Amino acid sequence: MAATSKNQAANVPRGTRIRGKWNKQSYQVIKKLGNGALGTVYLADSNRGNVAIKVGIDSMSITSEVNVLKQLSMVQGTVLGPFFYEVDDWEMNGRCYPFYVMEYINGEPLFSFIERRGKEWLGILMLQLLRDLGALHREGWVFGDLKPDNLLVEGSPPTIRWLDVGGTTGMGRSVKEFTEFFDRGYWGLGTRVAEPSYDLFSAAMVMINAAYPQRFERPKKDSELFLLNKIEKSPLLNAYKPILKKALKGSYQNASEMRQELFSLLQGVKSVASNRSPTSSKSRVKSRQKRQKPKKQKRSGWIETVLLFAFILFFYTLYLVGHVF
Repeated sequence: MAATSKNQAANVPRGTRIRGKWNKQSYQVIKKLGNGALGTVYLADSNRGNVAIKVGIDSMSITSEVNVLKQLSMVQGTVLGPFFYEVDDWEMNGRCYPFYVMEYINGEPLFSFIERRGKEWLGILMLQLLRDLGALHREGWVFGDLKPDNLLVEGSPPTIRWLDVGGTTGMGRSVKEFTEFFDRGYWGLGTRVAEPSYDLFSAAMVMINAAYPQRFERPKKDSELFLLNKIEKSPLLNAYKPILKKALKGSYQNASEMRQELFSLLQGVKSVASNRSPTSSKSRVKSRQKRQKPKKQKRSGWIETVLLFAFILFFYTLYLVGHVF
């Protein structure tokens, strides 16, 4: 984790006009979007419309993030992070602050979207996340600080987007920024070396966090058993248990492997839903209606939920075929 404290970052009030020292572009701050270990991000108005500005603490960290954004923008066929616009310096109160300007992603927080649209979207959005992580890893980078706070859902069809790339680290190096709950080092289940399995552990913890929004602290011992028990106790997570277990153990070699297993699991759920569709003969239907009439409303509600999931998965599968494979 970065050694620089957050209180060294500039505190920019609403309405402040940030004018670049070199490029002379002007931005008016609307509100603060969030803090990071390496700076503060603000929503601002500009001649491009709304943009996000990250005001940093030192030039080296800003330059590093800008280089990552530029690298991500060069990945063909996949939008991995916010679009990068420019980097500059801003002088305030006798001090020079480096900053960069990027696309403002006007999306919905990941967990808010899942809560509003339904728990079945967790698996579908994780397919997208794993696809994008795979593309990032192939370029030689690890996201590092992967957590719900850095994930938004936008557009139609819903698409998961990344926010803060400040923790993105080159393969083989020590992860430079992380959040304890999503860090395998915190749980004693691996190192902080930047490698695909580090991000896949974090992805599993994002899913666990979806079931336990309040999070929880690590136990004094047997962290792996503790997490597996949490998975088994959650109706949402139990279906994903084989995949989560392998991700927590670091058994996946790459994101594509984990993604393929998740896709197969979701396809299996779709097949179960299809098999439960009303394809029986008329006489069998009539007989069932007579015998189970008191339970009809409760049972039909359950079937509708499963069929809704199958419907969403079917059309998302078509989307994947057209846009990913």
